[in-house]
Amino acid sequence: MQPDHLYEEAIVHEPSPQNAAPRRLWSPVSLAIIFSLWLILQIGGLFSPGLLDDVDSIYIEIAREMLQRHDFVTPTIDGIRFFDKPPLMYWMAAGSMHLFGIHDWAARFPLALAVLALLLAVYALGIRLFATTSPIDKPERGGFYAALAVATSIGPYLYTRFYIPDILLALWMTLAVHLFLVTLNRLQSDGTSSSQRQKSTLQPCLAFAAVMAANVLTKGLIGLVFPIGFVLLYLAFTKQLRLVFKLHLIPSTVVFLALAAPWHILAALRTPAIPLPAGFGLPATGGWAWFYLYNEHIARFLSKRIPHDYGQTPVLLFWLYLAIWVLPWTVFLPGAIANHVRTLRNRASNITANTLSVARDHEAALSLLLWSILVMGFFSLSSRQEYYSIPAIPALCLLAGGLLARADQSSRSTRPEATATESALHWHAYLLLPLATIIAILCGYFAITAPRPAPGADLASLLNSNPDFYNLSLGHLFDLTGDAMGIFRGPLIAVSLSMLGVGFGSYLLRRRSFTYAANLVLAAAMTLTLLAAHEGLVRFYPILGSKALAATVNHDIRPGDRVIIDGWLSSGSSILFYTGQQAALVNGRIYGPWYGSFWPDAPPIFGTDEGLRQAWSGSQRIFLLTFNKQRAADLARFAPVHLLASEGGKFILSNR
Repeated sequence: MQPDHLYEEAIVHEPSPQNAAPRRLWSPVSLAIIFSLWLILQIGGLFSPGLLDDVDSIYIEIAREMLQRHDFVTPTIDGIRFFDKPPLMYWMAAGSMHLFGIHDWAARFPLALAVLALLLAVYALGIRLFATTSPIDKPERGGFYAALAVATSIGPYLYTRFYIPDILLALWMTLAVHLFLVTLNRLQSDGTSSSQRQKSTLQPCLAFAAVMAANVLTKGLIGLVFPIGFVLLYLAFTKQLRLVFKLHLIPSTVVFLALAAPWHILAALRTPAIPLPAGFGLPATGGWAWFYLYNEHIARFLSKRIPHDYGQTPVLLFWLYLAIWVLPWTVFLPGAIANHVRTLRNRASNITANTLSVARDHEAALSLLLWSILVMGFFSLSSRQEYYSIPAIPALCLLAGGLLARADQSSRSTRPEATATESALHWHAYLLLPLATIIAILCGYFAITAPRPAPGADLASLLNSNPDFYNLSLGHLFDLTGDAMGIFRGPLIAVSLSMLGVGFGSYLLRRRSFTYAANLVLAAAMTLTLLAAHEGLVRFYPILGSKALAATVNHDIRPGDRVIIDGWLSSGSSILFYTGQQAALVNGRIYGPWYGSFWPDAPPIFGTDEGLRQAWSGSQRIFLLTFNKQRAADLARFAPVHLLASEGGKFILSNR
């Protein structure tokens, strides 16, 4: 047995008067619960609703076009080169659709698998960090609670309802932190020669490099900033910066470059610099390298990206969103953070008491706090959107899970576990219980008082329009009115009832020291809440997507017909995926496809109002997706207008 394995085995031997028998680390029961939650929440929501217009369908349409063109280097959307993001998300969706067919659920499946991987990664890291503070016979309890928190928190669930890369960043960061801690552990192992330590640390260092490459291929240079920043800060705080040179830098760099460099090199070669038009703030010449490496990274960080097609969340609101995304487990963070701050302050005086336990407590405290502050601090200084905090969520869930595992031991203990138990009960009683009660009352009120919508009522007719909020990922929620609440009566009732479990049910169990049952009830109640949120999204879908309208087009379209979107691409991008047709854009040479439109191979898809009118009176049949209620009257002056379908405030018009 290698020395590092001896060290790892030490954490599963509890020094007790009887004997320190080895304890099982991975619990089949815990794994079954985690897997069941994943099946219910992720696989259960895989098949509905359809793809959302904007980024969800844009990323997946890019993957479909990769398959269609057999080009996995240069992403395109609607035939236009698209430079915004690296390719891993596209490759994942394309690979899944290659296996299972061109279906929306097939494209989403890799993201669901990534969530399962994240839950297991958090579980494993939680075992490492909290095995010595979890109940003696349940050393995996801290990891289990942390995985429960990730699975049932609001943010990780909401931001896997559409296809964006941020949950993958959370996975890569979790794996990177764990691999670094394993490497550091092995470097510090006593009783081993220098050559043995170097050999035992090679594998985790190479794995760290591979994870970092995946991170870069997921969302660019930030995949370097967070892992490397964490390593350097951790070593600096522990006064071990000299160990950097023992992290196999050369072979790790080779592995990283072998995985990350080929696509970057090919992308630059296949999209070299071309002359760019004046008057847009662009350089005289530019290609993939200028837009992706400078504009998408440095300029975005400085909030000077061209075009500036995204919102900017205020810093305080950005931090508030993070607290919301981790609900309901946020309520346990004050006690957990206070406990870890005490650990960092008191380590010097406690180091002789129980070296292994104190060292592991210090490792957990420093790594989780650094991880959280690094992510949040970086985005607090740069441009940010409300979901950019997702990579910090596993660290916060681990903080909460560690506190709850410590609280499991005994509420009557005089050891630190008593403080953890009191803290969990205190914050549950004075924050979670009243918050859940207020939500239950509000949801119940709207469910009871909202008018019943008329049969066949279109949700769009019951909403207000608040376009100022649409740069937020959940901005359409501000469109809701009292009249619209009647359509959501079922989900509102479900949330109201589930909040009783989140608040009163789990609190009563926690108060009676049934802490394990309390946490399971909390997770189960939140599962019902999230399922209700999913059902709400399904009912809201006609506003957010165009799948039904695309089905109407597919029913009537013939070779030679044209599909046109009246506006920019993101207003109806899901119609590209569901029809498989290239769409022309009226006044749509903005935002995503704008930069790629300057390339000579860009298809002539951009048109104007006048061009649409001319085409409408031509011999070619047109299917027009529009939000503009006045468009039919305008086009009727040139040729007949037929309304083929309408839903969610959108219309399919045809000239035949």
